[in-house]
Amino acid sequence: MMARIFDVIEYPSEMEGEIVHRFPEDTAGDFRIGSQVIVRESQMAVFYRDGKALDTFGPGRHTIATANIPLLIDLIGKAFNDRSPFTAEVYFVSTREFADEKWGTPQPILVRNPGMGLGVALLQGFGTYSYKVADPQQFVAQIVGVTGIYSTKDIEARLRAILLSKLQDLLGETASETSVPELIGLVEELGIGVKAKSLDDFKAIGLGLLSFYIESLKPSERSAEELRAMGMLDMETYTQLQAADAMRDAAQNPSGGAGLTAGIGAGMGIGSAITDSLKKSGGESGADVPAGTSGPPPVMTPSEAAAYLKVAEEDVLAAVEAGDITAKKIGNAYRISKEALDEFLRS
Repeated sequence: MMARIFDVIEYPSEMEGEIVHRFPEDTAGDFRIGSQVIVRESQMAVFYRDGKALDTFGPGRHTIATANIPLLIDLIGKAFNDRSPFTAEVYFVSTREFADEKWGTPQPILVRNPGMGLGVALLQGFGTYSYKVADPQQFVAQIVGVTGIYSTKDIEARLRAILLSKLQDLLGETASETSVPELIGLVEELGIGVKAKSLDDFKAIGLGLLSFYIESLKPSERSAEELRAMGMLDMETYTQLQAADAMRDAAQNPSGGAGLTAGIGAGMGIGSAITDSLKKSGGESGADVPAGTSGPPPVMTPSEAAAYLKVAEEDVLAAVEAGDITAKKIGNAYRISKEALDEFLRS
């Protein structure tokens, strides 16, 4: 059975969501001198054979000839019949701008935050970027290979990985001299910096990065759990921060007065947690009480209750679970009143 010879080579599509479409899709095509190549606006057509580019055509109607594809002379032979077919693939490459592509931080980025809180912060961000194919031959050779259809979804993960690595580098460099609150106000400057750092990586695969925008950059809402997972918090500080997060969430509950009270408690809890953490960094235990203070607080964490009772925190939690000590559970953390502890001691 004779192979089909194509006299007209075209891909009449707007290529929405497609970057590259090979003609024909599954196998190499048989073409001949005199065949017509029709390239739409926002397309380029790249001829390939055995992984080597023969030529590239821009928008318009073209006739295949050795004059515009000189490598055909070596491909077919210097003495050839004008009707002799030759085998090749044609890649139609979209040159339109792929705009409003989304990016986001799947995991928060750890940055230094000297002089504030725990000295570190976890930042989350999201935004958009846009790009286009700048070098069709380079893009097909480096990325597409023998794929019949190559879409924007096929390359999204790779492009986001490039952009997020540059964002992480830039945040690390900038945070060493800028506090996190100031950093969050520099989203425009950071966006320009990420674009500048990413240009060479995009160029290496035949793409041009047109824009990179940061729409939001803020501290992570799950900082306690994430810092704990990184091994950067001891259990006591983690418990205190977790309780503060729970009270903050309660403060956002539109149920009324209880939320307001919880919100006030959240602020106190965060301050206490940071203070306790800074005390620990000095090498002292949680029992440090500055001279002149009035003694144990009226409401305590399990660790504070353990210090008050001079037992292990696990013993306090066991007594709470057994119902021997009355405690209030807020989120995943317990709060115990001094009166409840005194009642336990008297029982």
